[in-house]
Amino acid sequence: QVRLVESGGGLVQAGGSLRLSCSASTRLSSYTLGWFRQGPGKKREFVGVISWSAGRTGFGDSVKGRSTISRDNAKNTAYLQMNSLKPDDTAVYYCAASAAEWATTARDYGYWGQGTQVTVSA
Repeated sequence: QVRLVESGGGLVQAGGSLRLSCSASTRLSSYTLGWFRQGPGKKREFVGVISWSAGRTGFGDSVKGRSTISRDNAKNTAYLQMNSLKPDDTAVYYCAASAAEWATTARDYGYWGQGTQVTVSA
């Protein structure tokens, strides 16, 4: 069982930045870690993914070029850095862990955090 806890959300002005953290209750070194978000009235959307070795990252089109993902396996923590935030980035952000080598869809993730709210004001 992998328990994930997100933190770092909050209210930020458009153009600002946030760094979200995802802490795990167990070793994460063998899991692919993903970030997803769900805005009000919207479907859950893929944000980004980082491989277990941190050697590979991928991003959804809506955040590509504005975000980075990193992980510290020694701390069992992953991070999502988002820059140039827009009101459309307002959503609950979730981290998730997958046993797959690479995963960009929600159904490939078996473990999910409770989410952290990010609100971007105009």
